[in-house]
Amino acid sequence: GIPDYRGPDGRRRVTPMTIAQIRHDPDGRRRYWSRAFVGWDTLRAAEPNSGHAALARLEAAGLIDHVITQNVDGLHQQAGSRVVTELHGTLTSVVCLRCAARLHRDRVHAALARLNPDFERRARSVRGGIRPDGDVELPADLIDAFCVMRCEECGTDELKPDVVFFGESASPDVVARCYEAVERASALLVVGTSLAVMSGLRFVRRA
Repeated sequence: GIPDYRGPDGRRRVTPMTIAQIRHDPDGRRRYWSRAFVGWDTLRAAEPNSGHAALARLEAAGLIDHVITQNVDGLHQQAGSRVVTELHGTLTSVVCLRCAARLHRDRVHAALARLNPDFERRARSVRGGIRPDGDVELPADLIDAFCVMRCEECGTDELKPDVVFFGESASPDVVARCYEAVERASALLVVGTSLAVMSGLRFVRRA
């Protein structure tokens, strides 16, 4: 139930939030968090599909020893894959851009619910469908009324999910770990990606 960024033709179908918007634009952060707040229950309820299950079965059979995923939804782990590197991070964690404090996403969602007690009800009839980031389309007047959460450690509102936004780079340590896994492998199986960005393509080139 979670759409991808690019269809079979490889063209990006949505305009994603960029790291510059989330880092430097308070209105951009309000737009992201209002839409992500409404979409979180749908994203959290998503279940692994047959592709996730197949990879987990291959691992159980000893044919796969490492999954490198560009996805941020945790569905590989839910399906039973045990050795998973999340190249682009995870939506289940939130990080403060000012002080680097980390919070579990459910804790942040609960805080946003307290700050915006009637928001989900008001959004129910006007929201759009779920987007690849886990957010939904909302009208501007509803977004403008949303109260954002502030960091429990330093008080800033500069919070973002612990994922790699467009315009941001994956952690060098994570990339190095992925390269090591590729170099140990006798084969590399590539599933479910257009390889339209270097983030994943680099491992194919290394192989």
